[in-house]
Amino acid sequence: MNTVWNKQSIVGQAPMDGVTDAAFRYISDVHGMPDLLFTEFVPVEGIARSAVRVLQSFVHHKTETPTLAQIYGRNLDAFYLSAFVAAELGYDGIDINMGCPDRAVTKRGAGAGLIKAPSHAKKIIKTVQQAVKDWSQGKTMVEAGVPEDIMKQVAYMQNVYQVKGDRSHIPVSVKTRIGYDKVVTTEWIKYLTEAKPAAISLHGRTLEQMYTGKADWDEIGKAAEVTHGAGILLLGNGDISSVPDAREKIKTYNLDGALIGRATFGNPWIFKEIEADTQLRIKTALEHAEVFEKLLPDGHFLSLRKHMAWYIKGFDHSAALRDKLMRLQSIEDVREILTPYLREE
Repeated sequence: MNTVWNKQSIVGQAPMDGVTDAAFRYISDVHGMPDLLFTEFVPVEGIARSAVRVLQSFVHHKTETPTLAQIYGRNLDAFYLSAFVAAELGYDGIDINMGCPDRAVTKRGAGAGLIKAPSHAKKIIKTVQQAVKDWSQGKTMVEAGVPEDIMKQVAYMQNVYQVKGDRSHIPVSVKTRIGYDKVVTTEWIKYLTEAKPAAISLHGRTLEQMYTGKADWDEIGKAAEVTHGAGILLLGNGDISSVPDAREKIKTYNLDGALIGRATFGNPWIFKEIEADTQLRIKTALEHAEVFEKLLPDGHFLSLRKHMAWYIKGFDHSAALRDKLMRLQSIEDVREILTPYLREE
């Protein structure tokens, strides 16, 4: 039986595009041990078009921590075959992004754009649910219509990263927001519950707010009343600063869990409630770079710049050091910049 959603009071790592790649998740898992991990979101239309490069976001390490593959898009057929890909790669669940506020995503009616198309949103959930059911009953990627190049890449990833689905049924969940240009929490969440996802993660801002202002946790609490009446879990997200803060919100708003986002930047220890000293930060930054090179050898190394800079807190001359890290070009640069700060054991 899949145990993704069986734990009470879940405190997980929130999915964030451009942040929660394979290396970040590895570091978060090893040093923080959150209850739940998510991939960056992957475009289902990209998978359907044989855009093999998008599968880089589905690279993941072997772990006992439940890890969900997050997907987004609009096309139902693309959602169907993409679910097979995520399942074959051994993910513990599939999460559908209905909350991304990026204009390039929403103008195509995907991400948070689906809040304005509730009927289609429900069809997407049911399509993915059918896909994982068919997969668990033995339907193959060929039979599902997965493009040949994508199947070849999946086989390669299964071999290299030693990850493969075991045909057990995996749950389908949704991550969304409290509204598009206005708050519509109750009616929107009621509509989603009709499709019976296993869980809903709710960010307490509308699309128009993006990440400005404060997350509205009263609205998240209202959503929990709706989902619990339908037997569906509700996780809250937005402005959580620590595990005690997450637990307080879970208790106050009668939630099943909470996801921590920006407070984890350069701070995987947040889940263990550890205040890392300078030496631990340097060692972990170096480890992060090494893991990136190992898990994502074809990855865009410049994406590491922000991660390296996030680790630099409480350092002498931190502004100058951060400026150097934001210019790095290779793992050799990381070593050259950070190793001098390490004390000999």
